[in-house]
Amino acid sequence: MTRWGILATGHIAARFAEDLRLVPGAELVAVGSRTAETAERFADRHAVPRAYGSWAELAADADVDVIYVATPHAAHHEAALTCLTAGRPVLVEKPFTLDLATSTELVDTARAAGVFLMEAMWMRCNPLIRRVCQLIADGAIGTLTGVRADFGVAGPFPPEHRMRARALGGGALLDLGVYPISLAHLLLGTPQHVRSWAKLGPEGTDENTGLVFGYDSGAVATLSCGMVGATGLTASITGSTGRIDLPEPFFRPDRFTLYRGDAEPETITEELVGSGYQHEAIEVQRCLAEGLTESPLVPHSATLEIMGLLDDIRAQIGVSYI
Repeated sequence: MTRWGILATGHIAARFAEDLRLVPGAELVAVGSRTAETAERFADRHAVPRAYGSWAELAADADVDVIYVATPHAAHHEAALTCLTAGRPVLVEKPFTLDLATSTELVDTARAAGVFLMEAMWMRCNPLIRRVCQLIADGAIGTLTGVRADFGVAGPFPPEHRMRARALGGGALLDLGVYPISLAHLLLGTPQHVRSWAKLGPEGTDENTGLVFGYDSGAVATLSCGMVGATGLTASITGSTGRIDLPEPFFRPDRFTLYRGDAEPETITEELVGSGYQHEAIEVQRCLAEGLTESPLVPHSATLEIMGLLDDIRAQIGVSYI
């Protein structure tokens, strides 16, 4: 049995708690928040035995095997560091932190202590996304030549909302753009050329952002994110002999369509169960059972390379969280 703790009590924490019920061998035993009141409310709602009014108390609970950090991303670094320094394995909600420097500190801390650490990029653990990767590795669509993906929401968000607040890492890039960027990285790796443009809001965070990644292989990724209009949330992966189309939402699909030459299109489906967070929890438990300190599905190197990309993009579009 793997005994889980959840740090934070918001919407994502609640969805993760529900999905843990779908994970064989998982038990939610504790929750921690900044106040005892919010922790106790969450514990009552989700039948969690122990509630703590501070992150440090949760991290100090020796009967917790792993902690899921579900705070808004501006607090990921502090929360994860609290858990790691207490010797607790950690699953950190995406994006890992606000920048490469703090992400590197978390990875270095985990490695020095020999403690498991993983970014909760659930897309990489999704069964259909993994199937897509395997098909591409097997040469189903030839040599990759392009990736297109978008993630835009309608908004509008009020001025006080975290999506607009600089100090909270607001804007479309970290919250939404991390998905198309992660998909491109998963399939093509780190680009050698990055071009980006954004419309900034009055707070100095990005409202509408376009990205083009170029690769020395000749491949191109065209990506977008925004909070000024709902996009299709789709993705298309093109190869020299075929294509794979992912429907809405591409990061948690229930199907995809494979096009190969003159053959009839083939649609591969999988029933959606829960909210989809169970797959990353299953991967964490597999790694812990095997004594791993990082996941091969979401390795530290990928997390750091993507954080470096996000830093480069922010520098190009003129966004700072300080």
